[in-house]
Amino acid sequence: MTDNLFQTYALNGTLSLKNRILMAPLTRCMADDELVPTQAMADYYARRAESGLIISEAAIIRPDGQGYPNTPGLFTQAQLQGWRVVTDAVHQGGGKIFAQLWHTGRVAHPHFYQASGSSDVMAPSAVGVEGSVPRMRDLTYQVPKAVSVEEIALLVEDYAQAAANAIDAGFDGVEIHGANGYLIDQFLHHDSNRRSDEYGETAENMSRFALEVVDAITARIGNDRTALRVSPGAYFNMAGDKRDRDVFDYLLPELEKRELAFLHIGIFDDAMEFDYLGGRASSYVRSIYNKTLVGVGSYTAETGSSAIAADKFDLLAIGRPFIANPDYVALVRDGKALVEYSDEMLTSLI
Repeated sequence: MTDNLFQTYALNGTLSLKNRILMAPLTRCMADDELVPTQAMADYYARRAESGLIISEAAIIRPDGQGYPNTPGLFTQAQLQGWRVVTDAVHQGGGKIFAQLWHTGRVAHPHFYQASGSSDVMAPSAVGVEGSVPRMRDLTYQVPKAVSVEEIALLVEDYAQAAANAIDAGFDGVEIHGANGYLIDQFLHHDSNRRSDEYGETAENMSRFALEVVDAITARIGNDRTALRVSPGAYFNMAGDKRDRDVFDYLLPELEKRELAFLHIGIFDDAMEFDYLGGRASSYVRSIYNKTLVGVGSYTAETGSSAIAADKFDLLAIGRPFIANPDYVALVRDGKALVEYSDEMLTSLI
């Protein structure tokens, strides 16, 4: 039984969802060469408008945030106009859509943005990762530059501007990408944050950048339209450290005070357990954070429904099955079989 997935859910006094099924952010690399969303992207999102909320693929906040080919931006007028076509299509289908705001930090690559005049890779500390850019294996990661306090202030401003741009482009709100080993997450883990200034060493200092971004965005567009994704368990382009728990023990209550639209777990498979979190990332967050929580990570409609019934989280985000099934919500509601996802589906937007 999945009846609870089809209940309405009020995020706050501003936004109400028609069901508890969210479309998770899914990197598709299908924007044009100027990082402008295309008509095919608008059609793709519109076909999924029956979900309670679509969270868009991550959109980079400024040129040096790009770490994958053809990922859309939210920093030029042409990009905003492209996104407006997307948001209008979703709204015409009766849906709601948040933009996910992204800077990839130390896994960015100058190949994508050196024409803008920058060749630096930005991160909390000059600690790189091994490997190469997805879909472009000839581009290996570089050792990043440790950003200055002045550069951090500019990044905060650019996040806030991107949020304002998202609203101008017709989005219903934004989800700040603070998870999965990207820039904000890099400040929150000892593996990538080796700073000794006001942005490093202690839990309060390591949380500072994330909270500054949240506060700047909520001041600009409202806390009712602002959400955040976090990865307390380091697992992607990041090594775990038992000291990381102290950071999130501090951060999560601070986030709760800010009355965000929701908090979203960043995890590929929520069956993963982390010793320093005492188990699953979602269970750890739920034990501290009492506001709206979105679960994700290889759940089916049935297992997600059971998790909601057991109060493990409030909303269910679905990823790859939404790629394979544009009508995912209707299929689940009607008890029909789903098309199985395969990697070949990543080569086109259906």
